[in-house]
Amino acid sequence: MVTSTQIGHGLAKGLGIKLQYRDDHNDKVTRGESMFSVASADSYTEDEPTAGEWLRSQRPTMQTVRQYFVDLFPFLKWIFRYNVQWLIGDLVAGITIGAVVVPQAMAYADLAELPPQFGLYSSFMGVILYWFFATSKDITIGPVAVMSTVTGSVVLHAQTVEPNMPAYVIAGSLSIMCGAVITFLGLARLGWLVDFIPLVAIAAYMTGSALFIAIGQVPTMLGLSDYFDTRQESFLVVIRTLQYLPQTNMNAAMGLSALAMLYLIRFGFNFLAKKQPNRRKLWFFCNTLRSVFVILLYTFISAMVNLDLPDHSSDSADLAPFSITGPVPRGFQHAEVPRITIDVIRIIASYIPVSVIVILIEHISIAKSFGRINNYTIDPSQEMVAMGVTNLLGPFLGGYPATGSFSRTAIKSKAGVRTPFAGVITGLVVLLAIYALPAVFFYIPKASLSAVIIHAVGDLITPPNTVYQFWRTSPFEVFIFFLGVFVTIFSSIENGIYATIAVSLALYLFRIFKAQGRFLGKVKVHSVIGDHLIESDGAHIVDSSRPDNDPDASARNIFLPIGAEDGSNPMIKPQHPYPGIFIYRFSEGYNYPNANHYTDYMLEVIFKETQRTNPNSWARPGDRPWNNPGPRKGKEVNVDDHRPTLKAVILDMSSVNHLDLTSVQNLIDVRNQLDRYAAPDKVQWHFAHVHNRWAKRALVAAGFGFSNTEDDESFQRWKPLFSVAELGGSESAAAEAERRINMRLGSMKSAPDDVEEGKRREVESITPASLSSSAPDEKNPTSKVAVVHGLNRPFFHIDLTSALQSAIRNTESLRVRTNEDVLSDKEV
Repeated sequence: MVTSTQIGHGLAKGLGIKLQYRDDHNDKVTRGESMFSVASADSYTEDEPTAGEWLRSQRPTMQTVRQYFVDLFPFLKWIFRYNVQWLIGDLVAGITIGAVVVPQAMAYADLAELPPQFGLYSSFMGVILYWFFATSKDITIGPVAVMSTVTGSVVLHAQTVEPNMPAYVIAGSLSIMCGAVITFLGLARLGWLVDFIPLVAIAAYMTGSALFIAIGQVPTMLGLSDYFDTRQESFLVVIRTLQYLPQTNMNAAMGLSALAMLYLIRFGFNFLAKKQPNRRKLWFFCNTLRSVFVILLYTFISAMVNLDLPDHSSDSADLAPFSITGPVPRGFQHAEVPRITIDVIRIIASYIPVSVIVILIEHISIAKSFGRINNYTIDPSQEMVAMGVTNLLGPFLGGYPATGSFSRTAIKSKAGVRTPFAGVITGLVVLLAIYALPAVFFYIPKASLSAVIIHAVGDLITPPNTVYQFWRTSPFEVFIFFLGVFVTIFSSIENGIYATIAVSLALYLFRIFKAQGRFLGKVKVHSVIGDHLIESDGAHIVDSSRPDNDPDASARNIFLPIGAEDGSNPMIKPQHPYPGIFIYRFSEGYNYPNANHYTDYMLEVIFKETQRTNPNSWARPGDRPWNNPGPRKGKEVNVDDHRPTLKAVILDMSSVNHLDLTSVQNLIDVRNQLDRYAAPDKVQWHFAHVHNRWAKRALVAAGFGFSNTEDDESFQRWKPLFSVAELGGSESAAAEAERRINMRLGSMKSAPDDVEEGKRREVESITPASLSSSAPDEKNPTSKVAVVHGLNRPFFHIDLTSALQSAIRNTESLRVRTNEDVLSDKEV
């Protein structure tokens, strides 16, 4: 019977595929001179990962499928443990947020070019639906200033194409389309996509948007919104406001005084909280309700001024001495199945990406921040599901796109919220406002609502101290921050978001493409107690000979970049650890964008600091390459060149987790080039800190990690160096921990005898001297040891020290063998 393996081998032979190409010859590892044997240790050979193994690891099990559906409803994990104490905290926070969200939602609806009741509808649906899917207890869903502004831009754009299309239909269609996209991303568990939006882009977007909104609300607050378009670029709005400033009217009195009162109340209660810490909670709640107090006060003033209005109609509202909200219908007057047509989708399709980005930026960034503050972790993918479902179902009651609110989330967190169920309490408060307060809403001054908006978005502006800390951390990103702010002010919020994300991505790609590798030198160090390091120049250590001055009482080798490029003391001069051996570290991964940049620099330094092994390898001048024509005619090769010949290259792969075809092929090309440079010798290639099995597989497939003794005579009698780890015994880490516990308890019992008592190590190919610090401790002859890396991967090392030891050992062995060959030739 023909097996699948036989069929595969037959196909490979027919297609000319060399299955044994660059094979590592596992059977050759058992040669006497390269065999590792320890009497109390088992041999270990490392198997390569396979595509089938990866596919099996990705295949979902019944348990993971069941857990996937359970995770879609996080409230099931805590709802059955709900208690009275949690309810009290949720009641306080929920009622507080309900009182805050009502005036804010009505104000933000105006930004969305919608009547005020639509802001209440969106607030209700946001808080009622979110808690089913929430992984954050603090965040509050509903209308926000930035998303409302974007929605208003979409509504105005659509109505220029279809003037007869109702604004709420456009806003509802946008909400459903954004909700569908976000729900899909969440169900596909693609929450990691938000990590592509950096902090600087978020800060620039928030600051620029806050300035854009605040500047746009100033004309409404002054009563100038009828004279020009307040949705123009911010600099044009400023110019127009100054031009029409003499036209201000009674709206300015209602708006400016309300804004001043909001800031005075906040300053006063913050001052009282500092002066009276024992009443801090009381002053906090009073402070959070300042928007409610101001709106109620100015609504009362407006009602007193407009007592003579005939009724609560739109025509009567136009007779008021200043702009008021006008009639607000009671209940959900626009509850219906949303109307989405192909025409609507075609008109608003270009706004969907920016709308999705705005929703995700605000919600995920706020949820993550308050999760860290309150010591819990959110699931970005599940939060996407929550946001998506909220925006999908919101339009059925008249809602428009909603997302997380920073100001309301901060208030909710400080109010002592205990669970996401507080959203239900907030929903009941909003529901009460929708049915019980429409008559009161009629008298709310629009200028006062604009003051509330300006006051709310002012907290979104990045403080100067934060910008300075950005500069201390990453100066170039500060320019990206100001770029985003300026583009938002001089263009639009959408362009500002695109600009910051695009430039941040370009900076990231530039850093990857231009990643700079570093050559490392060896330095011997030991630890010193800080009190003894008193010389200001850092060059001398006082009392360094005292036994208690070094806690470890031992010296160790470390590896620093040559040239003090890491900020280490420039008085320390790291040098290459051995003539002709180079240690090279990749700084930011090693893939196709930066492969050539890395290796070009590596070759440049190697060629500069070494000489060709056989400078007379070209018999005639015409055999030399054009880029190395040699000395001028009549002159001989420089025989006084004291530079070493190239022996080995050690690559520090600690920052490399994945290798692609381009990067591996680049290493192959460099290896071939250096082998020609070092001919007739071969260059050793050692790899340290290769922690990814697929990266090892890629290197092995390229012929790295082992020595082909058939093709390379210089390694025919090589003796590899392996790092071994103790598995137990009286000197093991477990025994040491037990000894410390016994000492603390005062028992001072000795560690238990090892079951391997009497057995001795027998290391045939690795002596303690050759292993140095990597060797098993001779004081513990009974501990069992095992190799860390497979015997079939002798050039993959656990750290740079073992890689360097192996390279030096092989170099010395080759030098001794070469000297023996020279002596034998002389004798002949």
